[in-house]
Amino acid sequence: MTMLLGRRTECAALDALLKAMRDGRSEALVLLGEAGVGKTALLDYAQQAGGDLKVLRVAGVESEMELPYAALHQLCLPLLDGIDRLPAPQADALATTFGLRAGEASGPFLVGLGLLNLLAEAARERPLLCVVDDAHWLDDASAQVVAFVARRLRAESVLMLLASRRPIASMRGLPELAVQGLAEDAAQQLLSSVVRWPLDDGVRAAMLAEARGNPLALLELPLASPDRLAGGFGLLEASALTGRIEESFRRRIAELPADARELLLLAAADSSGDPVLMWRAAAALGLSPEAGSAVQEAELLTIGVRVAFRHPLVRSAVYRVATADARRRVHSALAEATSREADPDRRAWHLAHAAADRNEAVAAELEASADRAQGRGGLSAAGAFLERAAALTGDPAVRAERELAAARYKYHAGAPEGARILLDKVESGPSDDLRAAHVGQLRGHLAFATGRAAEAPVLLLETAQRFEQLDPVLSRETYLDAITYSLLAGRFAGRATVAEVAASAQTAPAPGRSPRAQDLLLDAFAVLYTDGHAKGTRPMQRALDAFRRDELPVTEAMRWLAIACHGACETWDDVAWEALAELNLRHTRDVGALVMLPVALTQRIAAHLHAGRFPAAAELLEEAEAVAEATGIARPAYDAAAVAAWRGREAEAVGLIQTVSTSRSSEARASVSP
Repeated sequence: MTMLLGRRTECAALDALLKAMRDGRSEALVLLGEAGVGKTALLDYAQQAGGDLKVLRVAGVESEMELPYAALHQLCLPLLDGIDRLPAPQADALATTFGLRAGEASGPFLVGLGLLNLLAEAARERPLLCVVDDAHWLDDASAQVVAFVARRLRAESVLMLLASRRPIASMRGLPELAVQGLAEDAAQQLLSSVVRWPLDDGVRAAMLAEARGNPLALLELPLASPDRLAGGFGLLEASALTGRIEESFRRRIAELPADARELLLLAAADSSGDPVLMWRAAAALGLSPEAGSAVQEAELLTIGVRVAFRHPLVRSAVYRVATADARRRVHSALAEATSREADPDRRAWHLAHAAADRNEAVAAELEASADRAQGRGGLSAAGAFLERAAALTGDPAVRAERELAAARYKYHAGAPEGARILLDKVESGPSDDLRAAHVGQLRGHLAFATGRAAEAPVLLLETAQRFEQLDPVLSRETYLDAITYSLLAGRFAGRATVAEVAASAQTAPAPGRSPRAQDLLLDAFAVLYTDGHAKGTRPMQRALDAFRRDELPVTEAMRWLAIACHGACETWDDVAWEALAELNLRHTRDVGALVMLPVALTQRIAAHLHAGRFPAAAELLEEAEAVAEATGIARPAYDAAAVAAWRGREAEAVGLIQTVSTSRSSEARASVSP
């Protein structure tokens, strides 16, 4: 195997990982470096050095970052025939996620477990190399699952290599290799291999200094403008290096015939790499096979079993240089070439990009995709499809409803900033009292999710009172939400303490003739925190019995089980606490409700600690920290402090308690500042 120029250390590291994998161990490594620095070349080296291995390879695509599980589906395509050999829950999770069968939504944890075992099964036959290029452009769902698997590889003879321009939150903690520019001697050799004409020494020195050892810059930039360099003038522009490299590709693209440029754009607009789909769409555009010959002769694209660009920056350069009309044209052709029956969601995605203006027909297809997405890609998928649908919706009221629904999904999927932006759009739409109350309700949840715990109970109490005349059922539910967050905020709840919320809840609209479990729970808390435990314990037991007896829909159960667990703890019902905490954790994991998962983990950790199961609590604490990294939602270190305290680690516990107290006091002061 030929060593890459100037990459002896990096190649040796990859060789060691390949040897370890052949010896039966599993490893993961993230290659980090700027665009064009050689990460893809190192991945190619590993793939060639692993010629005896089974290889799975995928690259993230910027235009598909919002299409959940798009990258994961491509990575797993060669293994899909092995799904049915997995345990039933994991097989169902992968099959529904990839659209092989209908079913209930599966969260990233169950999908990740299924993928881990799928890889392990494939590696039994032959060691397995998984290569993920441009991981910074992975959709969030794929990134979370890939990170989940990478952390849990043990002895499966699997090597997972990932390349990214920047650190990825969900992959934090994985082994990393920083890929730097080439050393000066290697950079000079590479430049000399390209520049075979007379070159002024000053210009050569300037080029080397500007490229900073970036191999792709050294290879591409001289070819982009040799006439300006040969005479000793025309130094490189001062734009960003990535922009300069893309510009070199743009110039080469511009030299191609029009049909070849359109074929390149067609390939750039769809990441499936399916040549059959590409040629079917090309035929719809009237493109001939000669266009394929031209792009291959230009060494920008290879068309074989799969369609692949020479470098990911070629794809981005092709897509960005195209006009909006040209993009819509190729997306329309891809939609026409994509099967409505076999892949309706990808077809809808292309239709959305092909739409030039509001289009209710396409919006309706995206809304249908959102409904299916709960069974395929979970909550983040539904949010992405609905957000696109809203953008194409002409009726302002319908658009606001779709934006509100998308905001809910994004909130539950752990994307609070995206949810906030959508809520701002809803509020700029037509005035509607009921919709405004829904917005207030979700803003209350977002306040807690984004670390503003003192604001949450106040917002929800106000919203519960607004709902009293608009929707009595939602009023009661929002009062219960307000109690939940006032308990979580504790002494920082300000003017919405649990006693004040409970007192207000006693004036809430009465439930119907058949009270639901959450109705019983609200009434129990209202008594418990106004009249005391002597009067509140029996109503609480009736509510807990209802939760254990009734099979609530998963979405409802996730909403109320955490506060029900608190009621069990308050009334010393350890049996109910254990059962409900475990059920809540299972639901939130299965659905992938990452914003609710930390609360479910907190309850389960507390139950473990009270039962003396300290190792189990510590294991869940690691999961909670991983979720916080994946979502970027920071929570006070209550769980860590509790685990340290119960395990007798006094110094650690005191430090964590002081940190939490300081941060919460600062937050409380900020929340009352003018």
